[in-house]
Amino acid sequence: MNKREFLKAGLMACIAANLPETAKAAPRVKKRKVKNWVWINPNLKDTDAELETRYANFKAAGITGIFFENDSERHFRTAKKHGIEAHRWIWTMNRAELLTTHPDWYACSRNGDSCADHPPYVNYYRWLCPSREEVHQYLQSQAQDILSKDYVDGIHLDYVRYCDVILPVNLWANYHIEQTKELPEYDFCYCDVCKAKFKAQYGYDIADIQYPEASLSLRLFRYNNITAIVNGISAIAKQHKKHITAAVFPTPEIARRNVRQDWTNWQLDGVCPMTYHGFYKEKVSWIGDAVAEGVHFLAGAFPLYAGLYLPDFKSDDELRQGIAVALKNGASGVSFYGNVTDVTLNILKEELKA
Repeated sequence: MNKREFLKAGLMACIAANLPETAKAAPRVKKRKVKNWVWINPNLKDTDAELETRYANFKAAGITGIFFENDSERHFRTAKKHGIEAHRWIWTMNRAELLTTHPDWYACSRNGDSCADHPPYVNYYRWLCPSREEVHQYLQSQAQDILSKDYVDGIHLDYVRYCDVILPVNLWANYHIEQTKELPEYDFCYCDVCKAKFKAQYGYDIADIQYPEASLSLRLFRYNNITAIVNGISAIAKQHKKHITAAVFPTPEIARRNVRQDWTNWQLDGVCPMTYHGFYKEKVSWIGDAVAEGVHFLAGAFPLYAGLYLPDFKSDDELRQGIAVALKNGASGVSFYGNVTDVTLNILKEELKA
């Protein structure tokens, strides 16, 4: 660079440094892609005409994906025909189909009771033990079968956690309990495989822990067990070049504390925290707080879609507020659980335009 060029470059740099902020080039901000979902158990009695109308209306309102709880090729293909992603929604750790063939695969409480014959809270709570390699293999085999179908766009994991050691506060009255502390009959898992695996990693027995609820090593052990389940299924999804998402507890803190679920460290393409404000006796505005916490700790790893429990919204205005605060606080969309009516769809459409 000669002297003239050097002086010119210096002059231009000086001018640029003194330009007002509005005149400087703004940094590029990656635009958030908004997607919206619905959790559905497909009704096999629905007619083709009903499916055509329903999924056309969903797409027009801004629904971009559906989590189907059961397999129905007709439902899946009709949704896809209208430009909607069709994902299979599965129960992951809470499964009853192995009770007679593999009762030893089920989790045991601190009291020594197995979910196979002493289910906690409700009869359908039959939790598998995530420490067992056989459980990993079984769930990955299930994922292979689902994802091998050409009409399935992805897999959506639910109940991908331990049993609730603490229930949402709004449910305490249902079971006549006050869970202000962790109770042994709801604390899982203490089976022989868990005991052996924990001792191999940490050098001492779970039984020797005086206060299990305060043991950081035991918590980490459980977080990692569930994370290994998720990431194993995630690898299957990647092999099929399909998406994997999960329904999780509403915030990272609640998920870790209540169900030993460390979802911010999972290998996913998206997450749907169940920001069900009514379950926690919170106002609609809390949905925004929950979303903000999740987005913060994800740090851009994958999108967050706020799960909204439609029966908890007492009015159309409350639903509008729920969608608005979720999007305002960084959600990449919402997912509806409940009866999705034309009114629901119109509200979503209006909020997406706002």
